[in-house]
Amino acid sequence: MSTAPDTASAAPAAPDPTNAGEDQQKLPLFALLALATAVFITSLTETLPAGLLPAMSGNLRVSESATGQTVTVYAIGTALTAIPLTAATAGWRRKKLLLTAMGGFALANTVTAVSSVYELTMVARFVAGVAAGLAWALLAGYARRMAPVHLQGKAMAVAMAGIPVALSLGVPAGTFLGDWLGWRVAFLSMTALTVVLLVWIFAAVPDFPGQERGARPKLLPTLKIPGVSPVLFVTLVFVLAHTILYAYIATYLEDLGLGGSTGLILLVFGAASLASIWIVGAQINRRLRGLTVGGALLVAVASLVLAVLSDTTALVYVAAVLWGLGWGGVPTLLQTAVGDAGGASADAAQAMLVTLWNVAMAGGGIVGGILLDTLGSESFPWAVLLLLLPVIAVVLYARRAGFPARRPVAESSSGTESETASGAEGAPVAAA
Repeated sequence: MSTAPDTASAAPAAPDPTNAGEDQQKLPLFALLALATAVFITSLTETLPAGLLPAMSGNLRVSESATGQTVTVYAIGTALTAIPLTAATAGWRRKKLLLTAMGGFALANTVTAVSSVYELTMVARFVAGVAAGLAWALLAGYARRMAPVHLQGKAMAVAMAGIPVALSLGVPAGTFLGDWLGWRVAFLSMTALTVVLLVWIFAAVPDFPGQERGARPKLLPTLKIPGVSPVLFVTLVFVLAHTILYAYIATYLEDLGLGGSTGLILLVFGAASLASIWIVGAQINRRLRGLTVGGALLVAVASLVLAVLSDTTALVYVAAVLWGLGWGGVPTLLQTAVGDAGGASADAAQAMLVTLWNVAMAGGGIVGGILLDTLGSESFPWAVLLLLLPVIAVVLYARRAGFPARRPVAESSSGTESETASGAEGAPVAAA
């Protein structure tokens, strides 16, 4: 998850005049799938260490809490550099910028895979976070500009599909690969995929001019808009709670005696997350607040089960299901809520959401590391449960602005605006 959306014009590319009628009715699926793969790589690179901590810790000769900071430093790289680098590269051609960002991922993942020095690994992870910031700055707008106006929502949905796939299935797959062939192979496979993607982008993705310099979002005035601050608070605390446990899930399960089942448990979590994404996508227009409260409650119940009943292996799997069902749709819910609340300042609201998302991920890695060293991994579920109490309270309080029961979906010339509004719901582009 990474940075503010591209604020360049979302107008689609000019159609081929020889085939205009047909082209305007189609999505450029092959090009959009390239963007979806870029989203997949950025999301998976961020969270891949979560399932590989014990092995990485041994090879890097540092503690698991220190290894967990590889997730933290990635988020810090994104949070600190995303907005200033986006502004600095505003005039770049979009294709050039995307190729540069993905090249940064190839380099960073290669260095991570071959490094045996902790400090070098941390530098590589920081560079990967910077590359994520550049990529996320343009991916959402890129997808919109590639499609006819009436299909821009669907274009966003296709491009952002990489987030739920990465978070739900990519990490378990990376964990299985790491257990089978070693954690270094997992990162090298990311490099190989990125090299293929670079060729794909070069051959299939159209180019567009850069953004206008005056199109930067105004961040501070947006905080005064009713509803924006509650959504941002919920984002910060909810993501912090999730990351405390997720960043150290391999260590937590190993301490339970389930280290060999980490990949399977993450796969169960991922399958439940996909189900959650589908449920939220179908119901979000009518039940935004209820779904958000329900998601927080499910994660809270999952953490309570892990806190008091983790001696029973079957209940750990039950907790993974509840956790996935609660968490999977959260990026969709929060992105949609902040976009609705922001209104005309939606781009600025999204920029702040993704910045806070990365701050929360960095904070989760730091807080989790402190808890691991001082209280042990058994403290993680209790910390999650404690943090979710104010999340639920704020969602219930912000019933008029921020988390209304029903979304304010306006009619548009092409039918309803709900398709465009929810087309990017799978990703926090805010991420996924």
